[in-house]
Amino acid sequence: MADLPLQADTETVEITGSVERVVFHNEENGYTVLRLQPDNGKDAVSAVGHMVNPQVGVQVRVTGRWVNNPRFGRQVQMDACEEVMPATTEGIRLYLASGLIKGVRESLATKIVHKFGEDTIRVLDEEPDRLLEISGVGRKSLARIKETWAAHRGMRDLMLFLQPHGITASYAVRIYRHYGGQALEIVRENPYRLAMDIRGIGFMTADAAAAKLGFDEEHPLRAQAGVLYMLRRLTDDGHVYVPRDKLITLTSDQLNIPLALVEDSLDALEQEERIVVEEMDGEIGIFLTRFHHCESKTAFYLQRLLHSPKSVRFPDPDGLVEEVVGKLDLTLAPEQLEAVRTAARSKVMVLTGGPGTGKTTIINAIIRVFSEARGKILLAAPTGRAAKRMAETSGREARTIHRLLEYSPKEDGFARNEDNPLACSLLVVDEASMMDTLLLYHLLKAVPLGATVVFVGDVHQLPSVGPGNVLKDIINSGAVPVVELTEIFRQSAESEIICNAHLINRGEVPALESSRERLSDFYFIRRNDPERVADLIVDLVKNHIPRRFHLDSVNDIQVLTPMHKGAVGSANLNQRLQQALNPQKQHVQRGDRCFSLNDKVMQIRNNYDKDVFNGDIGRIILLDTRERTLTVRFDERNVPYDFDELDEIVPAYAISIHKSQGSEYPAVVIPLMVQHYMLLQRNLIYTGVTRGKKLVILVGEAKAFHMAVKNNRMHKRHTRLARRLGGTAVSGEDI
Repeated sequence: MADLPLQADTETVEITGSVERVVFHNEENGYTVLRLQPDNGKDAVSAVGHMVNPQVGVQVRVTGRWVNNPRFGRQVQMDACEEVMPATTEGIRLYLASGLIKGVRESLATKIVHKFGEDTIRVLDEEPDRLLEISGVGRKSLARIKETWAAHRGMRDLMLFLQPHGITASYAVRIYRHYGGQALEIVRENPYRLAMDIRGIGFMTADAAAAKLGFDEEHPLRAQAGVLYMLRRLTDDGHVYVPRDKLITLTSDQLNIPLALVEDSLDALEQEERIVVEEMDGEIGIFLTRFHHCESKTAFYLQRLLHSPKSVRFPDPDGLVEEVVGKLDLTLAPEQLEAVRTAARSKVMVLTGGPGTGKTTIINAIIRVFSEARGKILLAAPTGRAAKRMAETSGREARTIHRLLEYSPKEDGFARNEDNPLACSLLVVDEASMMDTLLLYHLLKAVPLGATVVFVGDVHQLPSVGPGNVLKDIINSGAVPVVELTEIFRQSAESEIICNAHLINRGEVPALESSRERLSDFYFIRRNDPERVADLIVDLVKNHIPRRFHLDSVNDIQVLTPMHKGAVGSANLNQRLQQALNPQKQHVQRGDRCFSLNDKVMQIRNNYDKDVFNGDIGRIILLDTRERTLTVRFDERNVPYDFDELDEIVPAYAISIHKSQGSEYPAVVIPLMVQHYMLLQRNLIYTGVTRGKKLVILVGEAKAFHMAVKNNRMHKRHTRLARRLGGTAVSGEDI
């Protein structure tokens, strides 16, 4: 399918005319394609941009620039679209009869204009009750007309107000839907609420709008919004709370707000219940209210679960385990056997261990034990790929946690909760290190009191992308039994990937020379120049690995990189690999991102409406410039994206190691350079290496590899779950 970026010329334009035809309109974000008949009598033109409720016959003033679309020809790309109130009685009659106002058809429009003439618009604005003077207008129809007119006028006024302040029409739609008829008043009084309440509008945008409205840099509302902005930024880095003094200093330094004003803003935000201030062990922590609620309730739900009797009780747990293991025709090592026994005895347990230590075998044995007692068993994982892998290895259905809890986009919540708990006596959660505080809260909220919960994961991997460090916190709390597997079994011991992963985890640098006499599954290729590393990675992915290992360049090989910028960062490598593996002249450009048919892409934030989540990888299977949408196939599902939603996906030929959590790939290629020194940590390299099933190739400087393996200083995530459960804080580097 032909799809080229819109190529803009330098010609700007302003056109006043009437809407001849609405070709396309997206009610969610206001994106519109229309035919506009200019007042000057020239030929109708196509215009694309954002509008609210476009109607045929309505007069508009469009400002924008000409663009050339190879499929649809010359168009006006609208930067702003202002509705123009008609000045003549005939224009007003046509305007009211356009369908803009519910309940006003052509006959009634004629009556209204006949009664009020050129004063009609003022009457609708200021004296709408006078419509009762017209035959055919009763109280019920008057109420409908007033409501529709007020909403239309409110949206129009909001658009006019926001456009000069750099807030696009697509956001204006969201703002009006959030605040309703009070939108303009709220934004005028406190533009910073946009950053607080509307997804996608950040502090910097709201701050710029506030400056244009005359808000001083030291305005108390700016300080309050600045604190919330800084808190959200730090929760994006994984923190559940921030120490009070640290938050005050960071906000003051980075946003140029006096310290005293920041301190005052904390009091105001606490009174508004936007934050929680909590002292624990002599430290004052500042939480966004939502995270404090989730963390404290998580501890409550876990403690309640631990102290509730099991719904499935085994009179002789050890005997039953011996019997089941015997039927499986397996010989379990002592630590594996103890893990199965612990699950039979406990209400909650953690099973952790590196690759090749038999976690899957133990999960299947635990399932068999509970099956013998006819227990209802549920299996879940944080990501679709992890759930799919769990289903394949267990032979049973496994679901993502969101699907297990029956997330409803319409209700923006989970159907499963305390009032409607899951029906199970055993819940096994794999890849538990990927769960963040919010997800664990919602999961525990829905677990029935009699159930046994087994958390399975590798605690030495990177923690969750979202806030919290829940698996490590649960382990450190001492509140639940923990079985850590350390023995590598014979078959796994033949894999250099697995053996080297365990060496890395112990802080030992693996031998970097692989024998050329045989095919290995682990290689280190020395290169010192970043540009040469990038060249080699492209060559490996396109040519050498497919030829030697019979793997597909796009579907089987994943480049994982520690950073985004630089010659071997994800941005540059994506561009290089995209050109090498999917060269197409036809594409859609969004900022520095380029999307073509068949491109490999990744979702970078949770989108519950689309049922796709941060880290999901798919392929573009359809591009439609007429509807301005593209479709991505994720596993077995096709997911459509409006062009205005393309900030949710990125090319995924190369992704960050953080984004690879919970996924496995037949082959991974990882660049390692000394220039990455800020990110070179043991758990980062360990996580990257353990993503590869059949092949791992590291390319770069041996010194960088040594630095990473020897660096076990992990950044501390500020959480209190371990302490709430009775344990101690996790050590590490501060913010």
